[in-house]
Amino acid sequence: MSRRQAILESVLIFAVFCVQGAWPVPEVNEPYYLGKAIHYWNPHWACGDWFLQTSDTHSVFYFSVGWLALWLRPTALAWTVRLITWAALAWSWQRLSRAVVPRAWLSVIAATLFLFLLQHFNMAGEWVVGGAEAKGFSFALLFLALEAMIDGYWNRMWLLLGVASAFHILVGGWAAVAAGLVWMGRDGEGGRGKAERGRCISSLIANPQSLIPPAIAFALALPGLLPSLQLDRGADSQVIAKARQIYVFERFPHHLDPTKFWADGFVLPFLMLVLFWLLLWRTASNSPGTRRLQRFTAAAIAIALIGAAISLLSLRDKVLAAGWMRFYWYRLADVAVPLGLSLTLMRWLVYRKMRVAMVLVVAIALFHLADCAVLRLFADPPFAERQVDGVAWRSTFLWASGHPQRPLFPRRPRADKLKNYSDWLEVCRWVDESGNIPSSARFLIPRAASTFKWYAERGEVVNWKETPQDAASLVGWWQRINDIYATNNPPPQDRFYQSMADAGSERLKQLATKYEADYLVTQVSTPLLPLPVLHQNDNYIVYKMR
Repeated sequence: MSRRQAILESVLIFAVFCVQGAWPVPEVNEPYYLGKAIHYWNPHWACGDWFLQTSDTHSVFYFSVGWLALWLRPTALAWTVRLITWAALAWSWQRLSRAVVPRAWLSVIAATLFLFLLQHFNMAGEWVVGGAEAKGFSFALLFLALEAMIDGYWNRMWLLLGVASAFHILVGGWAAVAAGLVWMGRDGEGGRGKAERGRCISSLIANPQSLIPPAIAFALALPGLLPSLQLDRGADSQVIAKARQIYVFERFPHHLDPTKFWADGFVLPFLMLVLFWLLLWRTASNSPGTRRLQRFTAAAIAIALIGAAISLLSLRDKVLAAGWMRFYWYRLADVAVPLGLSLTLMRWLVYRKMRVAMVLVVAIALFHLADCAVLRLFADPPFAERQVDGVAWRSTFLWASGHPQRPLFPRRPRADKLKNYSDWLEVCRWVDESGNIPSSARFLIPRAASTFKWYAERGEVVNWKETPQDAASLVGWWQRINDIYATNNPPPQDRFYQSMADAGSERLKQLATKYEADYLVTQVSTPLLPLPVLHQNDNYIVYKMR
């Protein structure tokens, strides 16, 4: 394949990724990751914020992109990092796809099919193309590592996995485990069976020089690994145990707990994807490189199965279970299965000359691109990517016929969970631009308000989205959430206040004193709280607390 062809395909894949990831800024995790990156380089930014003072676990990412914030505002920073990430992912995917299916233009179709399968059939909420965060760079490096593995360049594979782990230890680390299993069985990949694989393990012992590339990869991964290993350093064992239970069962069960996956209905669709992949195992594995990719996918599934088995411990000992369940056992399988299926399916269709089936795959890819555009321009909250949004498609047809239901812009970002987005944006911008609020100020804000710091550039006491990683801070975060927002009502009544005004002015004054909060932003209540009002619009109000 010529360089010109590769560049053209990479540009088209980049365009596909732009459509996939072009949600309005900020995306759900961008205030978290980019807020940390900005503060990493500029400690004076939102210096009154408690979360920004907690331990950093993605220092390589913060170091790599945070310096751009010295010249760019958060929104411009997000778009810049997004475009760089998508370009890296597009280039690396084109190389990976070419290694499996060396035919012109098929890398573009495979990329779109991969995104479709990942969006609609993931089990643990994983994604690859989206907002600006550490794992985007790690996945780009993973794609290049898989290309090296498929072509048999094992040393290059290890180096790339080491750097991927430095950016995101869980993405790169689990990929290194799966790729390492493929690497250990490389001498037996000619179909000569277990005896050859056993000799491969023996050769590792007899020839320790072969362990140098994995050792170098481990050294490269240390900037991502060491901060994670130090998170619980100095913390009491009871604090650590409580933190792990909060992390697994309260904050992130949608990523870590199979019972949550099952209750949400995500397990069976994923298993159906695994079944289709299994059906292609023998017929599509007609080259050494494809067999390596299949084994990598099988290793990812095996890791997920081990995680599922470990989760059974929660039936008897939640403390022990949480200590192991927190390692995101399902993240790699969520990506590896649609990746393996999309690439091996394309190879099977080409070499079997299944033209009708190829037309169907192209139709699915085109529909996915259209559906992505519709969701990003016409969908209303809550945004549901797994299903086809009929209301959004109806709005699209009305707009195309000249009878729009509402203006296209501004669009509410997915990170904004509060109602009345325009009023929320206005009150945050007033805080930032009025000149009445010092840069070191700290605010009490609504529990679901994860974008206040993004727009207002002022510190917060706490919010639901920005969860610290170290044990002591995580327990402190949970205490703050319950102390500030919990109603203490028994089920089925609301667990948390709908508006902080419901807590009453006296309680809010106590909280402001306890957490050194200077101001309060909350929904407008009737009557207003007996506190000094600094600014108000139809839906939100700023009170001075001290």
